[in-house]
Amino acid sequence: MKDNHAIKNPLEQYPQPPFSKQPQPVPGLASKMDPVPDHGEKTYVGSNRLLGRKALITGGDSGIGRAAAIAYAREGADVVINYLPQEQSDADEVIALIEAAGRKGYGIAGDITSKTFCDELVKQASEKLGGLDILVNNAGHQQAVESLLDITDEQFDATMKTNIYAPFWITKAALPILPAGSVIIATSSVQAYDPSENLFDYAQTKAANVAFVKSLAKQLGPKGIRVNGVAPGPVWTPLQTSGGQPQDAITEFGKKTPLGRPGQPAELASIYVQLADPQASYANGQIYGAAGGSGHP
Repeated sequence: MKDNHAIKNPLEQYPQPPFSKQPQPVPGLASKMDPVPDHGEKTYVGSNRLLGRKALITGGDSGIGRAAAIAYAREGADVVINYLPQEQSDADEVIALIEAAGRKGYGIAGDITSKTFCDELVKQASEKLGGLDILVNNAGHQQAVESLLDITDEQFDATMKTNIYAPFWITKAALPILPAGSVIIATSSVQAYDPSENLFDYAQTKAANVAFVKSLAKQLGPKGIRVNGVAPGPVWTPLQTSGGQPQDAITEFGKKTPLGRPGQPAELASIYVQLADPQASYANGQIYGAAGGSGHP
C-alpha cells in the first residue's frame, strides 16, 4: 500500500488531460481505459469502520461502485456487487480484491432495468450475506446526445429505467429486510444542479436521485434508516468513454475544473465509507459533492 499520509498536491496526484480518444461499446470496461482508473486497489487502507456490515452495490464492477466495494471490504464489510454480464471480467477483479481483504465477496450479474431481476437481486444478496444493512444505488446509464430530437424513445427509456426505476425497485425490495441502523446511498451527479446541454435525459434522472434521497430520508429517518447521496463531477470511468461523453470531449475531460483534471474513483471511496459509518449517524438527507472545485453542492 502507498503512504496515504504524506502531503500531496491534488493538481499532480492523478493523470491530467489530454487523454487519447478511446471509444468503447456500452457499458465499457475499466481494464480497457487509458489510463486505467484508480479505484483504490493499491491505495485504500481500511480501519474496521464497517466491520461485520453487509453491503449491496449496483454498478460495482468499475468506476465509483468498484471503489466503494474495495473500500467497504477493507473496512470490514461483506459485499455483493451487481453488474451487467458484459462486465464480468471487471467484476471478477473486484470480487478477488474483496476476498483478498478477508471478506466475503459475491457477484450477481443482471440487468436492473427489469423489475423482476431487481427483486431477485435483493433476495439473492440477502441470502448470500445473511442479511443486508448497506444499499448503494450506484449504477447509471449516460449517453451524450447533442439534440433532444436525436434522443430515441429507447434511449430515454433505458436512462429512466436504469437511473430512476431501478433504485426505486431495489430499495422497495430491500426495505422489509433493512434493520434500524441501515444506510441507503444514492449516486447522483453535478448534472442534477448544473446540467449539460448534451445530457438532457441523464441530468433529469440525477435531479430525481437528489429528490429520492431527501424525500426518503424524511420517511425512513424515524425508522432509524439513514438515506444520503453523492454528487460527483467529472470522474474517469467507463461510463464516460462508452458514450457518456463525445470522444472529442474525452481528450480534455476534467480540464475545466479548478484542479484541471478528472477525479479518480478512489478519490470518492472515503465519502461512501463516511456515509455508511455509524459514526456519521446524524448525516441524513444530505448530498455530498466531489467535483474538483466545480458544480454543486
